[in-house]
Amino acid sequence: MTAVRSCTIAPEDAAMRLDRWLRREFPGLSHGRLEKLLRTGQVRIDGRRAKAGQRLEAGQIVRIPPLAAAPATPSEDAAPPAPSTAEAEALRGRVLYRDNTVIAIDKPAGLAVQGGTGQRRHLDAMLDALRFGAEERPRLVHRLDRDTSGVLLLARSAAAARRLTATFRGKAAQKIYWALVVGTTAQETGRIDLALAKGGGIGREKVGAAAEGQPAVTLFRTVATRRVGGRQGTSITWLALMPLTGRTHQLRAHCAALGTPILGDGKYGGRAAFPELPTDAGTAPPGRVVLHAREIALPHPEDGTTLRVTAALPPRLAELWGQLGFDPVAAESATAALASYAEGHSHSPPGTQPRSRKASAAKRQKKRGRR
Repeated sequence: MTAVRSCTIAPEDAAMRLDRWLRREFPGLSHGRLEKLLRTGQVRIDGRRAKAGQRLEAGQIVRIPPLAAAPATPSEDAAPPAPSTAEAEALRGRVLYRDNTVIAIDKPAGLAVQGGTGQRRHLDAMLDALRFGAEERPRLVHRLDRDTSGVLLLARSAAAARRLTATFRGKAAQKIYWALVVGTTAQETGRIDLALAKGGGIGREKVGAAAEGQPAVTLFRTVATRRVGGRQGTSITWLALMPLTGRTHQLRAHCAALGTPILGDGKYGGRAAFPELPTDAGTAPPGRVVLHAREIALPHPEDGTTLRVTAALPPRLAELWGQLGFDPVAAESATAALASYAEGHSHSPPGTQPRSRKASAAKRQKKRGRR
């Protein structure tokens, strides 16, 4: 394209992120090139500078610059390769649930959801393999970190994507993650309320606590703890985590802030994330962040009934769980307890914590004593 182009946003694309819309309309546009166009103000919406995460509205006019006018290296602007036949079959084999509106897959660790600098193999470039005869290409509605395995939802149409996006933004989706962390928590069940912001660490995407950052809240529940290496060894704790917000690297940063970094997470836990484990027992870390998106539950975008999808631990993590003596069945009661705890938070005014029955009774007694 060698001339400026103006595109009108169609009603079915309303609420879609600008960067995702641009990647769909211009599949050869690399992540790095797109960032540069936005940073320099060459892409505009209704005449104003635009940001990658800006939500589109029907009828808006998007200015697209002459893409060919700013040359880049072939590797930067080259479209990602289409998945091979074997990759496409493998991806279809990871489908956990499918209907006319939604697809849920079990994303493997090591596969990025979207492209980035130096990242040409990613799920977004492989979604044509999941059409299953549909006219529209599946669309991403949320993300998982590259090293995180587990449940990932896709919308099968623009209308479904709008509804699912609204569900995630409205916090009506309940997500459960499993993690193995180094150390133990001070309480069995709790809440991490720590605002996060990017910057000030290893890598561009590292986040940390910041008073002026974005609000980030995670609930946690200890499922079990094992000590490895004898009395002077290391405690490994299995946590069930429920993020109430969806910030970049939220669970990894929150677990590290709790003093219990996720096993294998050197970015946030440093050396503490790689404890000395008895390799003769087969308990060496699996070479990845030990974080798994176990379950997601949300209202179905068509009829509002609860859609619940779970993903089993991948083989390497299942082996590690077993070697440490953790029984996946034990998580059922912990998950139920965490859901109950979350329900208490949902009915509490902002900034409050659910009170125990004993604490509530004591408060009522104190009030009566004042009368």
